[in-house]
Amino acid sequence: MVSVTPEQSRENAPQAKAILGRKQELNLQFHQLIDAVLFVVSLWSAYAIRSAFSKIPGVPEVITFNSIMWLIILIMPFGPLFLDLQGFYTFPLRKTFLRSLAQTIQALLWLGVLISGCAILFKLPIESRSVLILFGALSVVLLLVKERIVIDFLRARATRGDLREKVILAGSADEVQHLASRLTEEQLSEVEIVARIDISTEPTSTLVKALHEHSVGRVIFLTARTELRRVEEVVAACEIEGVEAWLMADFIRTSIARPAFDMFGPQPMLVFRSTPESSWALITKRAIDLVGSFCGIILLSPLLAAVAIAIKLTSPGPAIFSQFRSGKHGRPFKMFKFRSMYSDAEQRRHELEAYNQMSGPVFKIEHDPRITPLGRRLRKYSIDELPQLFNVFIGQMSIVGPRPLPVFEVENFANPAQRRRLSVKPGLTCLWQISGRSEIKDFETWVKLDLRYIDNWSIWLDLKILFETIPAVLQARGAK
Repeated sequence: MVSVTPEQSRENAPQAKAILGRKQELNLQFHQLIDAVLFVVSLWSAYAIRSAFSKIPGVPEVITFNSIMWLIILIMPFGPLFLDLQGFYTFPLRKTFLRSLAQTIQALLWLGVLISGCAILFKLPIESRSVLILFGALSVVLLLVKERIVIDFLRARATRGDLREKVILAGSADEVQHLASRLTEEQLSEVEIVARIDISTEPTSTLVKALHEHSVGRVIFLTARTELRRVEEVVAACEIEGVEAWLMADFIRTSIARPAFDMFGPQPMLVFRSTPESSWALITKRAIDLVGSFCGIILLSPLLAAVAIAIKLTSPGPAIFSQFRSGKHGRPFKMFKFRSMYSDAEQRRHELEAYNQMSGPVFKIEHDPRITPLGRRLRKYSIDELPQLFNVFIGQMSIVGPRPLPVFEVENFANPAQRRRLSVKPGLTCLWQISGRSEIKDFETWVKLDLRYIDNWSIWLDLKILFETIPAVLQARGAK
């Protein structure tokens, strides 16, 4: 039986993931817009410098600026996106110069991969590589200079109270002290705590007097140890004064789920999520799934046809095996595989139950006699999984995600904590796939790997798993 405690799941949670407020989100979008402009300035400057050198005798002429206009369409949205995915905008005051440099270079490398891929796929012109090299160098310089200016501004604002927003912390004395000690340097550069009020012992008039005295526009309430009636009273006082009341959502204790604010029609809702929330990163993941599966189906179609024919010629039965598997939130879907077993494999399973080498509800044995000779080779290099590209394309699966289990195995989960692996789309490959696959005999270990993936998910984790899957498959590591 799987034992996944809240503490174990919390260990796998991202350490530096921040939930942005509206103001912080607007600031982020503003900086991304500035960086998009800096990318365009860098490209134009690179072209201008290269054009100036082309006037020197013996130096080839550079292409016209109109012929590289398509680059602007790529670099303006994707440049800031790649910077964001590298964590370039996260906690700037805590980063070293070398960290910022590494993040910028990595983002530009991915941007270069995107530009090269589009140039090859759509046959777009890149006639002057020197322009791209100069563009990369100038982008690094401008982005780092801009970041240094931002950091200096934030630190200057932190030392000047007149540039910071005045706020009041209200709650029990212990809660107020605990929050004040956890404020980051970035937060302290934006706000100044002008008063701390214990609303469990002090009257509402004390809060109102502090609002007038300090000209405060926001009060942060910490209410885990305060009666709801009292909270309602002080929030109403802020409402009358036209002051924002921010209520810390720690009155409900959760081990994994992260609170967020959302709307259900006109009704405000406090949402507790233990999975990645809807974001541009998830949209990007779906776009990668769509493009990747489509390209995979087209490029691998000769192999798919050859394998299907070989299966039909070597053993009786259909070339494609389909089985209902549990998808996101346990929703059943029909998953496709190349048939690697004899046609009566499902009927013979009960004969082999005593030889199961996997703990928990999953059934796996070495040297399964139901596997055909050809099927053994297909499984060794995961070729039998290729038809699942169609499942990915229609949205039932993702390229990267926990492997889908048969519906009847999911129904036999002994611990509700195991079902959290169903909170995201299943995938073609996952941490389990690159960690030895059949070498892992303990279902508890398998579940921990899936939960680690869910709690730490990012586009870059997907790409890392995908890149590590290629050598794992080619070398047949862990395959049986």
